[in-house]
Amino acid sequence: MAVTQDQLLAFAIYEIRQLLAHHLGSGDTPDPAAKTAAHLAYALHSQADAILQGRTFDPQQAIESLNAVDRMLATNFQARFLQSVSHDA
Repeated sequence: MAVTQDQLLAFAIYEIRQLLAHHLGSGDTPDPAAKTAAHLAYALHSQADAILQGRTFDPQQAIESLNAVDRMLATNFQARFLQSVSHDA
């Protein structure tokens, strides 16, 4: 069985989401980084599952999921992602 880079990274996102599931929600957590990581992994777990199932997903929808995390937690994942894939930088 040939494994792709996308599948390997999707598996990691999916597993991280499951490991951090108890950090989701608005309740206080002793580790705000764990809460942020949980929300980031949760935002992209459907896309990760699609890759693992051999399906595709809409990248723009995934970017909007990052934006939703940014609004909820005052992070800047969407901008950081766009900057990291910018070839003009």
